[in-house]
This record gives sequence, C-alpha cells and structure tokens, in this order.
Amino acid sequence: MSKEATDNFAGKWALVTGASSGLGLEFADLLAAQKVNLVLAARRRESMDKLASDLRSKYGVDVLVEAINLAAPDAASRLKSSLDARSVTIDVLVNNAGFGLHGDFLDTPIEQTTNMIQLNITTVTELTYLFGRDMAKRRSGHILLIASLLAFQAVPSYAAYAATKAYVLAFGEALHDELRPHGVVVTSLCPGHTATGFDAAAGATASSLLRLLTMKPRPVAASGIRALLQGRAMAVAGPLNKMAAFSNRLTPRSMQRATMKRIMDA
Repeated sequence: MSKEATDNFAGKWALVTGASSGLGLEFADLLAAQKVNLVLAARRRESMDKLASDLRSKYGVDVLVEAINLAAPDAASRLKSSLDARSVTIDVLVNNAGFGLHGDFLDTPIEQTTNMIQLNITTVTELTYLFGRDMAKRRSGHILLIASLLAFQAVPSYAAYAATKAYVLAFGEALHDELRPHGVVVTSLCPGHTATGFDAAAGATASSLLRLLTMKPRPVAASGIRALLQGRAMAVAGPLNKMAAFSNRLTPRSMQRATMKRIMDA
C-alpha cells in the first residue's frame, strides 16, 4: 500500500461498526495506523474504551466511543444524530457489524432471525444512506461493506445469514456504480472463514475443512482497506477463497448447495 494512498485517509474520521472485537478491531487498528481519527460503535463499551485508549497512545489519533445496540430499529439514525451533535464528519464508513445464525431455519427462533436481518441488512442500509448522502454532497467519501464468501451461493444451515450477505454484496456492487460519479467509493469485502468469535456467536462448530481454510482477521481486514483505497467494487479475501468464489461461475447451483452443505457439516 503506497504512502500516497494512505495519505488520502490521514486526518479524516472513520466510523467502524462492530468495533469491539474481531475484524472490527483490526479495521480500527489499521485505519488508526494511517492517522485516521475513529468513531467506534458497538454494544460493549468496556472493550471499546480499552481499544480507544490503546489506539490513542499508539498512534496519536482522536477516538470516540459510541456504545449502541446497532440491531435496534432506530440505531442508525441515533448514531448519525449523535455524531452530528458533535460536529463529526465521517469520511470513511466501515459497515462491519453483523452476526450469523447456524442451524435449520425452522429450528431457529424467528426473533433471532429477524434480529439478524435488522442488523445485517436494515441497519447497514440505513447507515450507508445516512452517511453516503453526506459524502455525495461533499463529493468525497469511502464506504466498506462486509459481505461474505457465503454471499455467492445458497448455504443450507446458514440459509438466512447467507441471504443477508448476498444482499450486502449486490447492494454494494450496485452502489459502487451509482455513487462513483459523486466521488464516493463503495467496496464490498467478502471474507471466508475467519478466526473471530463468529462461530461461537452463530452456535456453530467449524468443520475440519473449514479450520484448514481459516484466515486470521488481520490480513482479511487489510485486504478490505487495500481494496477500498484502490477503488475496487468487490474483493474476496485470500487466494483459496478467490478460487472458491470463481468456481461458482462454473458449477450448477444444485452442486453449489451440496458442496456447501458438506463443507459446513463435515
């Protein structure tokens, strides 16, 4: 990553959602290393306060903490209003907050599924609209949406989760073209299985094959920031995951479903 590219972000403000752990933590650290001021937004204030203190001392940047349940129906507008009241202008939006649910659809309480849809789709859409509208008016801004390798096909046992990420990917790629004439870059990052707390939160145990394919969160986050700086519409993290995504172009959808079922349940 060139110094010229990273200087594009220096001194600006970035909002990172889901910033208390996993990929969110890595996104925050990578941006702070580029001298980007940060707003960290997630439910757990204690872990974000510690991260904020570490980033301030390590990189000398300003860091604000917004403890908020982003799955609440009014979360996006409340977060936007809070930052407007502080006169904080967001130049980089990292829409990272989200979670998955593993198991048969009918065996999962519908309240859990709708809560996931609210966070993974509705809040992501609202945040993109609220902050993207300001960016378009300024004719400058960057938005990173976190989709998933599961966005490329239907996935039995992750039916609703994979569908939410398919939405994020299609949404982000369309906005890449819509907002580009307004000076706003929209990039969708598609991670594969990553060593975060995802499995535990989803109620899943990674199969032996998934464990072999697991990436550490740092290179995944770095690939997303790099793709955003390069102005790309979409990026798949990791060479094996790129191969898997490409293979979907060559196989029938019925075969894709059967393959994913074996991988997830192996």
